[in-house]
Amino acid sequence: QVQLVESGGGSVQSGGSLRLSCQASGYTYSTYYSSYCMAWFRQVPGKEREGIASIDRDSGVKYALSVKDRFTISQDNAKNTLYLEMNDLKPEDTAMYYCAADSVVPICTLIVPDFRFWGQGTQVTVSS
Repeated sequence: QVQLVESGGGSVQSGGSLRLSCQASGYTYSTYYSSYCMAWFRQVPGKEREGIASIDRDSGVKYALSVKDRFTISQDNAKNTLYLEMNDLKPEDTAMYYCAADSVVPICTLIVPDFRFWGQGTQVTVSS
C-alpha cells in the first residue's frame, strides 16, 4: 500500500518561507503513462481542493498561476521525497497542503480525480 506523509507546515508571517516535504513509501515503479507523477494540492475549509504544482520525469513541472514564481516543486528519487519550497508567502496561501501520487491519466495534471493516493495534509498558516 502506498503511503504519503507530509511535513514542514507551520505558521509564518506574510513574506516568509516554508519548505514542505512528502515522504513516500510503498510506491512501485510504473511503466504506464506519467510514471511517478506527484503533485501538491491545497484546500481551505469550505472550498474545493486546488492543484498548485506537479512534477514528473517526462512531463516536467507545472504550476498554478497563483503560485508561479513563488513556489518551487522538486523531488529526490533516492529519498523517495517530494518537496515544495514556498517563498513570499501571503495570507491567501493559508490552507491545508496535501501531497498526491500515482496519476491514472497519461499526463501529470493538477486535477484531484487524476490521483490515486493522498497524504493526510500539513497545515500552513500565513499571518499579516
